[in-house]
Amino acid sequence: MFRRRSLLAALVASLAATATVAHAADVKIGASLLTQQHPFYVELANAMKAEAAKDHAQIDIAIANQDLSKQIADVQDFVTKKVDVIVISPVDSKGVKAAVLTAQRAGIPVITVDISAQGVEVASHIATDNYAGGLQAGALMCKVLGGKGKVGVIDYPTIQSVIDRVTGFKKALEACPDVKIVAIQPGITRADALSAAQNMLQANPDLAGIFGFGDDAAMAAAVAGKSAGNHVKVIGFDGMPEARAAVDKNPNFVGVIRQYPDKMGALAVDTAVKVAEKQAVPKLQPVTPGQYLNASVK
Repeated sequence: MFRRRSLLAALVASLAATATVAHAADVKIGASLLTQQHPFYVELANAMKAEAAKDHAQIDIAIANQDLSKQIADVQDFVTKKVDVIVISPVDSKGVKAAVLTAQRAGIPVITVDISAQGVEVASHIATDNYAGGLQAGALMCKVLGGKGKVGVIDYPTIQSVIDRVTGFKKALEACPDVKIVAIQPGITRADALSAAQNMLQANPDLAGIFGFGDDAAMAAAVAGKSAGNHVKVIGFDGMPEARAAVDKNPNFVGVIRQYPDKMGALAVDTAVKVAEKQAVPKLQPVTPGQYLNASVK
């Protein structure tokens, strides 16, 4: 009798698993990503595709190329295609509200990944704990400067994830009152960030450190610092392979706060499938950042 029950239980479990896979195979996900010009988003997209294959879900990825109008159009296209769930990494945290509302009015739930949407509620937000990462960056800056010096910040002020990083960075420096922020300038592209860093150094020849909101900003700051005499300590955020290699080679590029786009991409797809299947999901799913440091500060 016990064996019969065991076989029956195994059969029921097998049928349930098969039903879940069959249902997941019907899930259609539309994803609008910020860019494919950054290794972070390349890795994020690849992880989403791989996880969709594992989940037997369909995924259609559109690239906004940092163009809000294109992102809004991409979301409208997903609505027309009647996808089940839309995943967005917003080009503009405030500006994406219209796209989110368009999807929701069509009965399509939205998940945000990496960058949050402001002024509108979504089914779930998946991202690095950017504030915690900013705190790590600020504490590291205080450490490498010995608790004293002027610093600059290269910013991307329309992106909520970056706002959170900079807010955390500032908060951490409150414990280090002799480390003072003397300049904050935007530098979205690597070329813009190089100009921003050069401007900061010209205005503040005694600048001791620069915090770059992302890998490109930090690598540009490291180049500017080298040209200015290589005395500026640089800390970045993202931690993609190129930046980690630069940290290894340049002792003044002291470290990067490391994100894990592979984990975020997989989690975004898994969450999308659950949302499509009407399962409960957390409203916020933070991914803890790590650090990648130069050997001189380990």
